[in-house]
Amino acid sequence: MKTFISDALLERLADDLVSQGWAIADDFLLPAQTRQLASECRQRDAQGLLTEAATGRGNALRIRPTVRGDSIQWLEPGQSPVTDDYLLAMDALRRGLNASLYLGLEDYESHFALYPPGAFYMRHLDRFRDDDRRDLSAVFYLNENWSDDAGGELRLFLDENPDQPRSLDVQPLAGRLVLFRSAQLFHEVLPAQCERLSLTGWFRRRGSGVL
Repeated sequence: MKTFISDALLERLADDLVSQGWAIADDFLLPAQTRQLASECRQRDAQGLLTEAATGRGNALRIRPTVRGDSIQWLEPGQSPVTDDYLLAMDALRRGLNASLYLGLEDYESHFALYPPGAFYMRHLDRFRDDDRRDLSAVFYLNENWSDDAGGELRLFLDENPDQPRSLDVQPLAGRLVLFRSAQLFHEVLPAQCERLSLTGWFRRRGSGVL
């Protein structure tokens, strides 16, 4: 899998993150590579390896279908060649962003996420109140031939102005990578009419860990 990221793409992503707090790159991987990842996600689901996602931490960890409806499996090195290559690609991105923005990103965690038709994830932030390590959220979409009316958009809330709130709806198109600051942008996943697949992850800095 491609792990080289062009200087031009890195510069654009870095500029967008600095100026607006989010960035989008289409065709981040080759179409064949994206299809392999989608196939891997579906195979794992068929094998019962994806489980209902929970919200909260520690004693507050709960499965709440009225808040979040996806099923997930965390990626670990050695699970499969295609996910190992994906982790290498994201590590190349981590190193490139560190070189451009001096973010101090130390590692990357990620999971497959499968939303069945009608599932959603209500508005939230990606950084925990008691753990400040997550710095940059990254969502890579695996949905080929996604139609304009299928729903399932990622809605980024760009400001908290009560009079004129601004938001951006991002379609979950195959090959599209979305980056945004984990502690700054509230977001939600809107219901889709069909199955919706992604790899969702976070670049983490050292931070102060669990507070």
